Amino acid sequence: MPTPTFDHLVPEKRARITAALLTEFSQHGLADAQVARIVTTADIARGAFYKYFADLTDAYQYLYGVALGEIHHAIPESRNGDLMTDYQAVVQFVDQVSNSRYYDLIQRHFTQNESLVPTPPLAPTAMPATAWAAMVLSHATIKEILLAPDQQADALQRLRTALAALAG
Repeated sequence: MPTPTFDHLVPEKRARITAALLTEFSQHGLADAQVARIVTTADIARGAFYKYFADLTDAYQYLYGVALGEIHHAIPESRNGDLMTDYQAVVQFVDQVSNSRYYDLIQRHFTQNESLVPTPPLAPTAMPATAWAAMVLSHATIKEILLAPDQQADALQRLRTALAALAG
């Protein structure tokens, strides 16, 4: 995650660096990303990059978190136990991603970067098994749709059927 130095930058500079990260990570996988291109696009010194981030993976994780945060922010969260609400959230999430500046980043995440970044451990919770299953199925469906957009209708129908079965 970014250092406190990055967090204390003026918003315009932080936005410029974030935009440079988006450009780099939307056009290049993490394995091929270059600090040199980022600092040139952001108009910052190479040393400044390392004052803000530990490395490229750290910068990528920051940007991916920003992207998911913005996309999720547009989707009302409802955890009332209705699994069909989870279905609607998947539909909304896919729509938000498809119509966002983050589409290429998130698609590249699934095609090239997912295996290169550490997966944070799930926090121990008292999540019911059906809610956990719905979450796993929802995320798998989102990934499937972003990897094969032409199969979206089939993927969503399969998710709807699976959630209905879970609901009993």
